[in-house]
Amino acid sequence: MMGRTHALTGWCAGLGVAPLVGSGALHEAVVFAATTAGFALLPDLDHPGARASRLLGPATAALSWLLRRASAGMYAVTRLAGDDDSTGTHRHLTHTLAFAGAAGVATAAGTQTGGMYAVAAVAIVGLLLAENALGDWLLPVSLGAIAWWAVTSPGGLAELAQLSGWLGIAVALGCVVHCLGDALTESGCPFLWPIPIRGQTWYELRPPAWLRFRTGKTVENALIAPAATIAGVLLLPGVIDQLAPATEAVLSHF
Repeated sequence: MMGRTHALTGWCAGLGVAPLVGSGALHEAVVFAATTAGFALLPDLDHPGARASRLLGPATAALSWLLRRASAGMYAVTRLAGDDDSTGTHRHLTHTLAFAGAAGVATAAGTQTGGMYAVAAVAIVGLLLAENALGDWLLPVSLGAIAWWAVTSPGGLAELAQLSGWLGIAVALGCVVHCLGDALTESGCPFLWPIPIRGQTWYELRPPAWLRFRTGKTVENALIAPAATIAGVLLLPGVIDQLAPATEAVLSHF
């Protein structure tokens, strides 16, 4: 999938999960979903040309290089006879459930230890990643949500600390959404590594051939991305409630 689609599906997933972790208010849901949208791009840090790898210049480029080396080493150590003859870099270690879980646990531990400032740092990185993929509109929306939070919440931005552990879920969820999206493409995704499947530890999960699509082509651009965009608006807290009376009024005329 393209970065934009990863971010859109991550945004939708974040809005869907936010109420389940106690972040159902609009300002909380937007911060949570923006984090999920941004970190839905994190697995592509294993590619030097990805948005995540270019986000902070030499710093993220170096991290991308380290991840590629780690992924290649892990591939060499854990591959079985049935696995492909590959370098084991892009779409390998970072595209697994194990990586998503590790990233989520590390984020949860870091934000719980660092409090409000660690939460703000994770949210800002997620926002920058998402903004880079989705466009500049996300920046004023998210900043507006944060400003609204600061003005209306009794504890102000200090209440960001309430998201500390939950942001680990946002980061892990973003990575999982990314992997599931890539699993729908022709390339597939080794999501369940290191579980051996059909003689492979890096078995690439993918649906039947007729359900797969090519990255950046018609299905993604004309169907998946527009559908995710519409869902991303409808899932915002309160939108459905506002639309329901208008919909009933329209239907009553038929």
